[in-house]
Amino acid sequence: MQPTDQQTGNPVYRRPESVLIVVYTSVQPQRFLLLERCSPVGFWQSVTGTLEWGETAADCARRELQEETGLQLKPLDTGIINRFEIMPEWRARYSPEVSENTEYVFSLALDQVFEPVLSPQEHLRFDWLSAESAKQRCFSHTNIEAIERIVLSA
Repeated sequence: MQPTDQQTGNPVYRRPESVLIVVYTSVQPQRFLLLERCSPVGFWQSVTGTLEWGETAADCARRELQEETGLQLKPLDTGIINRFEIMPEWRARYSPEVSENTEYVFSLALDQVFEPVLSPQEHLRFDWLSAESAKQRCFSHTNIEAIERIVLSA
């Protein structure tokens, strides 16, 4: 059910802006954290989330990292901004005239892998993978490109 504005009764839609946070180890062998979403099953990605109304991308990245992994750290803004079409099955979450999302890419380099604290309502499991394995498992082309750029900059 769509939330509604308490004053007007109009639907409140999701903001068509999100963050992607690539969490990885900075030491060799380099590993990338991927999370499997509950729905759709088999949908693997880095930490992601939608900006709340009034929230900055940096604040959203910090919040999503904590919500999806338990880490209370500040991800690095990579300066990468992607635009992509919202998948038809998720379009109802947005205002009817919205068809594209803007994604802000962040990264977080860690000294070692850790076991994230997952939200069972959102994710089924996690895996730490090499860059090549992570790229093969990722659903999103922007996630794959972010991993490639991080590997190239290392």
